Amino acid sequence: MSAARWLALAASPSFASMAVVSAMGGGDPAAILCSAASGAGPFGGMAVMYALMSLFHAPAWLRLLEEQRADRGGTPQRGVGLTPSSP
Repeated sequence: MSAARWLALAASPSFASMAVVSAMGGGDPAAILCSAASGAGPFGGMAVMYALMSLFHAPAWLRLLEEQRADRGGTPQRGVGLTPSSP
């Protein structure tokens, strides 16, 4: 597996863990000053951004699962998966 592929696979869990850490707060007093709205809750600002970035990088994992299923001889269901289904 190439280095680019490993980086693509590392992105989603990295961003997910950063979202969790950001949502937990960490007690940083600057975080209070940086919030856009008071009472926004733990899932505002950076936590949401990191969660979305994690979702945007998830297709690398979906491709890996699709390849593993194809290597095992499984056939994807029509209309399900990452490759377009032929008519």
